[in-house]
Amino acid sequence: MGLLDGKTALITGAARGIGKAIALKFASEGADIAFTDLVIDENGQKTVAEIEAFGHKVKAYASNAANFDETHQVVADVLAEFGHIDILVNNAGITKDGLMLRMSEAQWDAVLTVNLKSAFNFTHAITPVMMRQRGGSIVNMSSVVGVSGNAGQSNYSASKAGLIGLAKSVAKEMGPKGIRANCIAPGFIISDMTAKLPEEVRNQWVQQIPLRRGGTPEDIANVALFLASDLSSYVSGQVINVCGAMNT
Repeated sequence: MGLLDGKTALITGAARGIGKAIALKFASEGADIAFTDLVIDENGQKTVAEIEAFGHKVKAYASNAANFDETHQVVADVLAEFGHIDILVNNAGITKDGLMLRMSEAQWDAVLTVNLKSAFNFTHAITPVMMRQRGGSIVNMSSVVGVSGNAGQSNYSASKAGLIGLAKSVAKEMGPKGIRANCIAPGFIISDMTAKLPEEVRNQWVQQIPLRRGGTPEDIANVALFLASDLSSYVSGQVINVCGAMNT
């Protein structure tokens, strides 16, 4: 028996990285998986194959999570294909870092649109589904910089802080319908995104972490599993920092 037996999860931005780790973890615990990415390329196809190896239903959808109409169509398509949607993980995100004095309007708009508006789009589309089902779990992928801020990442920090406010508001609005909403705030996670940082910068990050290591996508996936499952049936409107005590 898996923790998510009989559940269907919709995960955005899951062709690789943290989203993929969450999809694989959910599948290993019995869930059917629908996931999106901007394009379903070789990475997305590989993710499909890995999920299929668990013996569960999976389908990938090419979709721009920042587009309101496209996201609503994806939710309708997933519902038609799977029959129900029990879990939504708003994971899609990008970075376009820069100091405030040098940040362009385009950098600001791109990050807020992909990271924050996408979560609004999918949450807006899925809440009527979960209301009819009288239950569901929504997990927003925030960040420790959404809690504490970070120099050179005002756009990213603002978008991730917005995800916290969104989850807390949805938890209050939809709680009477049995819908829970929470956030995960990862710290320094070893991923394709952080791999692009200079080694010196990565080492500086690690020295700031009391556990003296970066996190892994699997560390995040384990917390997502907790929030998606009935283990957290009385947890809603919360932010769980997964940061090795960096943000304490």
